Amino acid sequence: MSILQYFEENKSGTLPEHYRQLIREQMEARIREIKEQLGEKLFIPGHHYQKDEVIQFADATGDSLQLAQLCAANEKAEHIVFCGVHFMAETADILTNDRQKVYLPDMRAGCSMADMADIFQTDRAWDALMEMFDETIVPLTYVNSTAAIKAFVGINGGATVTSSNAHAMVKWAFTQKERILFLPDQHLGRNTAFDIGIPLEQMAVWDPIQDKLVYEGALEDVKVILWKGHCSVHENFTVKNIVDIRQQHPDMQIIVHPECSREVVALADDNGSTKYIIDTIEKAPSGSKWAIGTEMNLVNRLIQHHPDKQIISLNPSMCPCLTMNRIDLPHLLWSLESIVNGEKVNVITVDEDTTKEAINALERMLLRA
Repeated sequence: MSILQYFEENKSGTLPEHYRQLIREQMEARIREIKEQLGEKLFIPGHHYQKDEVIQFADATGDSLQLAQLCAANEKAEHIVFCGVHFMAETADILTNDRQKVYLPDMRAGCSMADMADIFQTDRAWDALMEMFDETIVPLTYVNSTAAIKAFVGINGGATVTSSNAHAMVKWAFTQKERILFLPDQHLGRNTAFDIGIPLEQMAVWDPIQDKLVYEGALEDVKVILWKGHCSVHENFTVKNIVDIRQQHPDMQIIVHPECSREVVALADDNGSTKYIIDTIEKAPSGSKWAIGTEMNLVNRLIQHHPDKQIISLNPSMCPCLTMNRIDLPHLLWSLESIVNGEKVNVITVDEDTTKEAINALERMLLRA
């Protein structure tokens, strides 16, 4: 179900005003009370990028797919209040059973990257690409995509990927077809393909706004078609940021997420998924110095958890993910009290056909990566 469909069918999607009048201590006490009341019937997964006021109540923290898998494994939980963004809650609903309900505390918590590839644009692009390249393309989609895009990939023989297993999945895709279409993040697709040996000259970009392929060479040379999408957080890390760090902190190591641009990843000392970044910092020796190119809430949490290391953000002007941060204490409390009161507020439901095809895409990944 899209956000638009949700608001057409549910008229209770706006936070009641009285929640805005509560002080933090009142909300925290009530949330603890409800958690104790619901016990094992309630499961609250929290994404790494959530702010501390919310993450303190998470029963598990992690990346989006990891959290969705934990939701599916926790069959005792009847109510899953997903503290993340819309596509993550969709994936949780896809993987959980019919008895479980998934809630998103604030329906405005979307993902700009996922929104850069809707199913109508993708269908048009696929038709055009089939005319250009015939049936030589297999689609891959980052898990940071809508359920509809995951289903599209499943229907067309492709798979989902995560930032942790992207290399393995791109290699697998090339055993299936001569070319790949990588949705919706061009940077992760470009960095991954480059790492496995695909020259930049063999990568084209599909522009969904102009409905055209951006490429200057001969079409037969194209191996990778990158959807023109990006993460609004990670695209804000720049080459200038790296130059500044090198000048100001020449002994500092730079680690970035592969959603950053190719130029930034190429100049960094290391790159990897959110989990990889967390693990790298945890294993780093005391006294080591790090500039991290990823979401600010996570960077701040790493700074708090590792006082023996010098850690800063690669971009000192970086803000937290704005859509992710729409999940706050008032919305979390509202979601929990609605469950206690038997109300269906902000329930995320993916239809049966979409679920079936999206599962195909997810399972092809889980079998190989």
